[in-house]
Formats: sequence, C-alpha cells, structure tokens
Amino acid sequence: MHLSEITNPNQLHGLSIRQLEDIARQIREKHLQTVATSGGHLGPGLGVVELTIALYQTLDLDRDKVVWDVGHQAYPHKLLTGRYNRFHTLRQKNGVAGYLKRCENKFDHFGAGHASTSISAALGMALARDAKGEDYKCVAIIGDGSLTGGMALEAINHAGHLPKTNLMVVLNDNEMSISPNVGAISRYLNKVRLSDPIQFISDNLEEQFKHLPFFGESLTPEMERVKEGMKRLAVPKVGAVIEELGFKYFGPIDGHNLQELISTFKQAHKVIGPVLVHVATVKGKGYAIAEEDQVGYHAQSPFNLATGKAHPANSPKPPKYSKVFAHTLTTLAQSNPKIIGITAAMATGTGLDKLQKKLPKQYIDVGIAEQHAVTLAAGLACEGMRPVAAIYSTFLQRAYDQVIHDVCLQNLPVFFCLDRAGIVGADGPTHQGMYDIAYLRCIPNLVIMAPKDEAELQRMVVTGVNYTDGPIAMRYPRGNGVGVPLMEEGWEEIEIGKGEILRNGDDVLLLGYGTMVHPAMQVAEILSEHGIQATVVNARFVKPLDTELILPLAKRIGKVVTLEEGCVMSGFGSAVVEALQDNDVLVPVKRLGVPDILVDHATPNESKADLGLTSPQMAEKILKSFFSSGKETAVVR
Repeated sequence: MHLSEITNPNQLHGLSIRQLEDIARQIREKHLQTVATSGGHLGPGLGVVELTIALYQTLDLDRDKVVWDVGHQAYPHKLLTGRYNRFHTLRQKNGVAGYLKRCENKFDHFGAGHASTSISAALGMALARDAKGEDYKCVAIIGDGSLTGGMALEAINHAGHLPKTNLMVVLNDNEMSISPNVGAISRYLNKVRLSDPIQFISDNLEEQFKHLPFFGESLTPEMERVKEGMKRLAVPKVGAVIEELGFKYFGPIDGHNLQELISTFKQAHKVIGPVLVHVATVKGKGYAIAEEDQVGYHAQSPFNLATGKAHPANSPKPPKYSKVFAHTLTTLAQSNPKIIGITAAMATGTGLDKLQKKLPKQYIDVGIAEQHAVTLAAGLACEGMRPVAAIYSTFLQRAYDQVIHDVCLQNLPVFFCLDRAGIVGADGPTHQGMYDIAYLRCIPNLVIMAPKDEAELQRMVVTGVNYTDGPIAMRYPRGNGVGVPLMEEGWEEIEIGKGEILRNGDDVLLLGYGTMVHPAMQVAEILSEHGIQATVVNARFVKPLDTELILPLAKRIGKVVTLEEGCVMSGFGSAVVEALQDNDVLVPVKRLGVPDILVDHATPNESKADLGLTSPQMAEKILKSFFSSGKETAVVR
C-alpha cells in the first residue's frame, strides 16, 4: 500500500508488520523531503513514526480520541489522516498547519501549540465520555520534555485519583524537549530507560492465583493485597513511582519495534483505569545527521538532504534579535555576577545557550515550566540578584498569574525579555506574540518597552538590567534586525518613559512602537510624496507613556496615527487614546495594528500584507482617513 492511498488511519488495520514497516519508511521519506524543501520541525516527527503507526493500528479512529502534546511531533499523524497530497504545503500560507488544528481535519481531536496540555484534554474527553455513557478510548501522547510542565503533573495527579476512568497516556521519551531535558524527572526517566524492560501484566499473576485451591474465580481482599505486593517485588524501584500515582505502567519499550509496540498497546487497552505506556524513542530516527545533532535538527530551515546543511543565503543578513540580546546580556553578566539568565527549555531559541556556555553558573533552565521560571525569578530578586527571564511572548501567557501576583504585586526587579513578540510566521496562531502589550500594560508597577532596532535593543538590555525600582519588560521580534551598526560594549541606558522624535512635520503625527518605528518612517516618506509632512515618534515605552512628548505634539498637529505589531484591542494605540482623552486632547486617532482575529500560519510578510500592515498599505489608510476630503485616494504603490 502506498502512503498516498491512506485517508483514514483505520486502513492500517490488518496490515502485516512488513507492510507497516514499509508505511513507516514512506512516512520518513515524505517527512524529510518536505522539511528539506520548505522547512519545519524535523526531529520530533521522525522519532514517533513507529509509535504513531502502532498506536493507530490498535485504535478505531472513527470513534477513539487521540490528543498530541504540542503538535510538532504529529507530522506522521498528518500523513496518516489524508494530508499526504497537500503535505508539501506544510507551514505555508493556506497550506497544512505545522501544529494540530481541529478545523483542519476530523482526526485532529485537539489543537495544541503549547506543551503539557495533552493529558488534561484527554482526561476531559474521557470524563465526558463516561458522563454520556459512551464507550471509546482516549489517548494522550506526551513527550518527556512536556512532562516537566506543571500542568501535565496536575493532570496526572487528577487522573490517578480516578481508578475507573479509562485513559491511556503514551510517554514519548527521547530525553529531549528542544535541548536536552533538565531536572529530577528527566534523571528519573533516564534510570527507567536504563533498567530492564518491564511490563505490569497482572492478569497472568491473577490467573495463577485462580488455580490455587480454595480461591477459584475470585480473590479475597487479603489475597488482592498479596497479589499487589508480589507484583511490587517484580517492579524495579525506579518504575514504581508511576504506579504509586495511580497508573498501571507498561515499559519502557522500544519505540521503533512495531511488533513490541502493537503488542503492548493491545495489552494496555485492556486495563481498567488510567494506564501509562513508556516508549523509548530516538529523536530524528532514520536520518543519521538529525540523530547526531538532535538540538540543531529539532527544526530546520530548508536544507540539503544529502549534507544536512542549510541552503546558503543569497546575501548576508543582519544578526538576529535573539543573538544580539544574548551577546549583550552575556557581556554584561561577565562583569556583574548578580545577573542570572533564566529560560524555560528554550536556550537556543532565546539565545541563552551563549550565556550557558560562557557563564554556566549564571544560567538556569527550568524545563517547560514558565510559571516556575517567573516565581523563581521573583525569589532571586528578593535576595538581590538580577534575574533576566527570557521567555517567548506567547509562552509568558502561561505564567500570567505569577507575573501579577509574585512579581508585580511585590514590585520585584525582574527583567522580562519577551522574544518572538509580534508576527512570527509559519508556526501560526498558537505562537504569534500578539497579546503581550495588552496583557502586561494593565498591571501596576510594570515598565514596558520595545526597541526600534537591534542597536536600541542593546541599550534596553542595559536599561532593564540596571533598573531596580521594580519589574520591567522588553518585547522584541523574531528574526533578523534591520541592519543598523552595533556596539560591542559601552551601551548607554535609556531614560525610563522617554521617547524620541525621528522626523518633524506639521500634518500628521505617527507614533511607532517597537518594530513599527521603521515602517512609520517609510510611511512618512510615502506621505511626503503626496505633499503631507509627518512627525514620527519612536515611543520606546508603552508604560510609562511619554505624555510630555506626545500630548503637545498631538494637540498641535491634530491628527494622530499609532502603529504597532500586536493586537489593537488594549494595545499601544489604546494606551495613546486613553492618555489623550484623560488629558482632554480630543483629536482624531487612527490605530494601525492587528485586528481582532487569529493570525494564521504564513510568512511574516504575507501576514502583514493580509493585515494591511505594509508601509504602502498603511500610508493608503492614512491618506483615506485624514486627507481624502471625501474623495477616493489613488492606491499607493
């Protein structure tokens, strides 16, 4: 059978091991060809090919529910659920999403982009099933990296208290999240992986009891305890913890042996109550280059399959914001031992791997545990350290209560560095950094800033590290800078709450924030071609807003436009409108940013064009809003 013929995973039923192995080979080939061509997550999906096939061979996916944690490990799932012929559009505009989406396919039972959610969702489905008196299987597949997240442990704690609720958790244990896992859970799982393979199949033991005289078909409560005690004797110490939490445990089993996987899953399905199947896999399995460099090949830009090397860029690009951030922070940390960089399992993504290599004692990776990262930073700040929590904008949402309760309420000097703020591209709506301006600026005591370019980011890193009056946050985008000159050291602080005028004009006031400052300058150039002169302000701070600069300009010029790369609702533009109204400066304001929609996967430039946020589009909107005099303005090219 060719993989392209499979539109329903139930078509795997009845296939021989040899046929399934051929399907596995085809999945890896398609997976590698696609990611090499268009980019995407590579290692996670390659590691779960046999796991996916074996699990689906034992399920009825027209009825049973499967929840994948995070979703980037689910490329084989997509290829087995009718998306083979469109898989070449992976992560492209209007193409197959890089994560699961309920609206994309009926077999995507739960969407996910953040880690550690699968067990909670699958347990909710199982409880709903039981409440409705229905009968289908609910399975959560979770990586060992995601198991470091508190939410996963909360769900395990709940499920283990429900001995009659059938739920299967498949632990995909490859010793990795993106980078190698850290912490006690990872150490524990490593011990389990190194122990002899074990399976708790108490049915056989019970059968032996039934053949003893006087017991027959039933066991007394006393003998039930004896049975459990004898079973415990067969369980290595490192494997007993899962059962103590209320789960029946199978494993660890070879995650690339289809026969063993199918046999184990079939046995596990017979268990009443929660069960955990521990599957040991190799990230990047089947592509030797990815197996050897599991961090580097977690995700890849387009690359040469034969060599594994990325295609050379057409021309040199400015350094990435995360690289500039990491270099600046590491340089400062060398002369300030109180600086502690904190990441939640995103060392390479945030650039903090540079700090880890140079100053390992000033670096902390807490695993996929943003809540813990924030309160840990608060504790460090209490004792005079300078914690720098580098967390993606979308992931800081997971620690919102900790930001409010543990940091801002106590006015502790924690420096939040929000990478990937704004439009991020192919990862889609779960990863877009749209909401940080809105969800942070309403919190008392918090200073919030954003650099217009990579050079200003360097100055803001110094500003954030040296600010001791309370918490401070800096947002910056994914990708490369704009190409301005950088300094190796000697950066100056920026005065808190002070913006700057970049261009003067009397016709319209353009207030740009962060990544929208340079587009604002481009908009001003376009407007000047129409005889309209704009004042352009780099706001720098959304809180405190530089009202001493903005209010007189708004009052004098009389027309205001705000530009931001984030949600318009409650964003930077809303802050400006509030300030104007509170100070009785009643002038028309045009807010440009992301409307009240979810931004789907596409390249950042494609998304900006769809949102009307390219410089020509924004100039056209300004012309129509303020300068058309009721007449249609020619489209700006």
